[in-house]
Amino acid sequence: MQNPMFNGVYKNLANLVSILGVLPLLILFDEKYFLYIVPLLIYNNFMDDLDGILAKKLNIASDTGMRLDNVCDAFAHTAFVMTIGMHYGGLCALASLLASAGIIFRIVARLDPKGAPPNGSMTNELMRHIVFILLLSQMFEFPPDLYLVAAFALHAATMVAPFPVLYLLRKLTKSTKAVLFLNLLLVVAWLLPITTSFIAASFFLTYLYSIGKGRLEWLRRTDISQIPMADPASASVKLK
Repeated sequence: MQNPMFNGVYKNLANLVSILGVLPLLILFDEKYFLYIVPLLIYNNFMDDLDGILAKKLNIASDTGMRLDNVCDAFAHTAFVMTIGMHYGGLCALASLLASAGIIFRIVARLDPKGAPPNGSMTNELMRHIVFILLLSQMFEFPPDLYLVAAFALHAATMVAPFPVLYLLRKLTKSTKAVLFLNLLLVVAWLLPITTSFIAASFFLTYLYSIGKGRLEWLRRTDISQIPMADPASASVKLK
């Protein structure tokens, strides 16, 4: 005879992981919260991938779990963006509000599977880019605020873009091992500074390539759809 409590925990295991990915954000209320911002971002990114892996592998995916995951993403990602923006202040704070609006717009669109935007895990991609910007600023001793402003603005635009962004590293990883390896790269970039520049470049370049290619393909399709189709009847009259 199966234990009802065990069944309940088993069916909601992915949901529990989603919640556990958000709970450590309480550290952001600590006075020295910014010392932990990078590991918190890496941890949240891993847990967000882990809940999806568990839901798929254990066959416990559900509409409730999908919505909970999106709500947790909205809460965590807006908290990270606004906290970092307010930490640096000025233009960075304003840009963080723009990025937060983009995150909320995208998450709300994802709550309806039929209306889900085509751009993959764009809010998570922003979190990864923030990690790299902060790590690189520590390595090369430059102020990260202007680079954060650029990331916030560009990602806010990408989140509402009408074209798909198909070539992100995370979007190209299909297997569980590949997803875990991608998360491991974030840890390696954090703990081994000699690798940070190369790992960051791979994420940044694939992101920019995805935007450029996606927009060009979208413009090409738009131009073709706007070309007026010839009327067969009028064409036959001209031939006569």
